[in-house]
Amino acid sequence: MATGRSVRLVLDASLLLNPSSTREAAAAAVALRPGVEELLRRLRYSNLSVAICCAEGMPSNESGFLQKVASSHLFDSILLLAKSGNLSPTELMLEWSRTSFCLYVTSRVDKGLISELQNQNWRVLSVGNECSIDVPGVLNVQRLQELILTLATLIKREICGSSVLVIGYIMKKSREEDFAKRGAFPIYPSKDNLIFVPLSFELPLSLQLQEVDMVLHKITDEIVKIDPNCSIDFPRGISFSAGMSEIIRFVEEHPDFCVMDSFKNIYPLLDRLQIQKILVRLQELSTERKPKLRAPYSLKVDNFHDGELDKHLAEANLSFPLIVKPQVACGVADAHNMALVFQIEEFSNLSVPLPAVLQEYVDHGSKIFKFYVIGDKVFYAVRDSMPNARFLKSSSGGESLTFNSLKTLPVATKEQQLQTGVQDSKLLDANLVEEAAKFLKGLLGLTIFGFDVVVQEGTGDHVIVDLNYLPSFKEVPDSEAVPAFWDAVRQAYESRRGNAQC
Repeated sequence: MATGRSVRLVLDASLLLNPSSTREAAAAAVALRPGVEELLRRLRYSNLSVAICCAEGMPSNESGFLQKVASSHLFDSILLLAKSGNLSPTELMLEWSRTSFCLYVTSRVDKGLISELQNQNWRVLSVGNECSIDVPGVLNVQRLQELILTLATLIKREICGSSVLVIGYIMKKSREEDFAKRGAFPIYPSKDNLIFVPLSFELPLSLQLQEVDMVLHKITDEIVKIDPNCSIDFPRGISFSAGMSEIIRFVEEHPDFCVMDSFKNIYPLLDRLQIQKILVRLQELSTERKPKLRAPYSLKVDNFHDGELDKHLAEANLSFPLIVKPQVACGVADAHNMALVFQIEEFSNLSVPLPAVLQEYVDHGSKIFKFYVIGDKVFYAVRDSMPNARFLKSSSGGESLTFNSLKTLPVATKEQQLQTGVQDSKLLDANLVEEAAKFLKGLLGLTIFGFDVVVQEGTGDHVIVDLNYLPSFKEVPDSEAVPAFWDAVRQAYESRRGNAQC
């Protein structure tokens, strides 16, 4: 940890409950304010000690509801004491103030309670103060969405100092939850002195960016549209959300601002043709003593009805079956809609978006090796994959086999795996692939990326079939992945800051 001093955060009922619901008598009508559930979810995995407080004497349906909320998020639940018409903190809260940095957040100002808390060195924050009362020493926060960033800057300033970095992140909700549940996004500083905060597109971004030291982003989550008829060369052909576009402009106008990773380094991974050109360079690592490490043979097509397609396939060293993939690799709805084609006639009714990349199908014993580069560390995991081509052909009914690689990827059955002789990690030359990982890291200029490897039956060729930016690396144990992730973020910041000062 960055500091031995813990942080205690107490959320008042007025901050959490929807005022309109508390005026209803029925227990079922009690509800949280809009945005509170997302706040609580983020605080649950923040590494802060969080408690929800109720006032003594408040309606039982409200206090019972809040106790359930606290329990569901693994928070403490405490009761403010009512004395002579005023609220007072409990002895437990007073004890906390002797050992911790304590924060009390409310939306209803109680001057007596605030004064007593301030006398015990608590910091008090008022969010959207409904009473519009200014109290000396109270930090006013206009909107709920500002609260986490405000907490982070307070924690950094009050107990941590300049060695702590505030990392603002942008990614879709499901991806954020995956990272947060693994403990990767603490608000109390990590062992690498990192605090992570979400950036909100509902608030002025320029003000938020001034409060963070670096932005961690999954820019592909913010793609609105890619023009398939335009070469993917930023900014041509790619449309981003309004919020992401604003961040891109901010970074362009502030060249010293730190971003992990550079937008231009990620753009090649949006295009499977560009990915192929990168992977072809793996031949630079080939030696006679090791299994062959290579890219899959491939061919770009703009038209499935080309009369000379069979000739072009032969020139590209391609034979059936072939995987047909959209050239656009991510960021659009049909980027993962693919097909396995067994003969040239099947191209006539193919629904895969054009332009497309035709790629050899490698029989690989139904096992794929998922590699993850996280800073200087390389991890891999083995996952069940598609069966060999003969099984796929027998089940296709004489037609091409269409699938979505994220949702409906055909995975080999146990019987098919037994018939092919299941490959395991002993057939993988991990040292060779780790060498390739370092080569690709230098080539791509990325901090965190992933790629897939299959080992071709018969030849033993190690074929890298995909590249992607900032994968979830779920298969890597949290105890290894999260510290590596923090190290990578810290190193990325120091590298970019060092380059900016050169």
